[in-house]
Amino acid sequence: MSSIKLKNFIRPHLREIETFSPAEPPELQASKAGITEEEIVRLNANENPYGFSPKVAEAVANVPYNIYPDPFQRKVRAALSEFTGVPAERIIAGAGSDEIIDLIFRLVIEPGDKIIDSEPTFGMYSFDARVNGAETVFVQRDENFDVDVDAVKETIDERAKIIFLCSPNNPTGNVATPEQIEGLVETGLLVVIDEAYWEFSGSTAASMVEDHDNLIVLRTMSKWAGIAGLRIGYGIMSPTLVNHIIDIKQPYNVTTASEAALMATLADAEYLDGNRDLIVSERERLIDLLNGIPGVKPWPSGGNYVLCEFQPGRAEEIFEKMAMRGIFLRKFGSKRLRDFFRISVGTPSDTDAVVAALQEFV
Repeated sequence: MSSIKLKNFIRPHLREIETFSPAEPPELQASKAGITEEEIVRLNANENPYGFSPKVAEAVANVPYNIYPDPFQRKVRAALSEFTGVPAERIIAGAGSDEIIDLIFRLVIEPGDKIIDSEPTFGMYSFDARVNGAETVFVQRDENFDVDVDAVKETIDERAKIIFLCSPNNPTGNVATPEQIEGLVETGLLVVIDEAYWEFSGSTAASMVEDHDNLIVLRTMSKWAGIAGLRIGYGIMSPTLVNHIIDIKQPYNVTTASEAALMATLADAEYLDGNRDLIVSERERLIDLLNGIPGVKPWPSGGNYVLCEFQPGRAEEIFEKMAMRGIFLRKFGSKRLRDFFRISVGTPSDTDAVVAALQEFV
């Protein structure tokens, strides 16, 4: 047997990397709780409880799978342009907005560079930084979890390249104001606003992109459109950045199935907006019910989730009891969130199950 040490071939900064912590699949969750998949209450991944447009299944069923997709995404970008009102030359699609985050890193970041991240927030930005050999400077959000623009500016040096900002922020639900975004853009760094949940707040920075070449807005079809499993998202940015990303991306990164699903989704936006309205209404009902449980503090949210704060030392215990009941929520490794967990907004019956269990356990 060969005695070659394969680790010697691996780039040093990737040999012992801290990986991203994803949500577990439903079958594993069911196995842990000792119940069937149909019995679990899965509220840990911010998935759309109402699923996708009925038109998606028909569109995907008729895809010519033997044909490669268009590397330049002509139909996709034209459809997204009509949908958003943004010129097609400012749009690029990817296998989820996560892929576009990765492509931005590959385009801009060199080993030793820095990104600035307002913590607590989505873990993908710091994960991609680790993969690309960059340092993440974590700037703490203020007492209300709002971005601290002045503190961000204080961390900027010659190694800083990108500022990431999630709005609404996952998991805290905060929506960035135009003034906060302007304050970040005026630093001259590349500013990436991740709007994965913008449809649930109605607040977007997309109109600001045309006036700021260093501003990027990212969106996904995983949440509002309910097609997380088909992996498609898009970015709005300078045409210069779009062209450079086209140069470096995998040619066929958006599959024919994803393209068909996107077209069907955009053609049925009214149906999906109706589902969004149900989710927003249920989010507010969930917050109202949680406010009635002593020892639970739900934070306001612009997303399809609610961050809950518990008395010191209680969150982990309650989280585990909920899992044993078959109710799966989202806990975070952040020290600042040790007394919190996040609840994705589900159906009314999901809300009732969560509230009943919390009333018992808290």
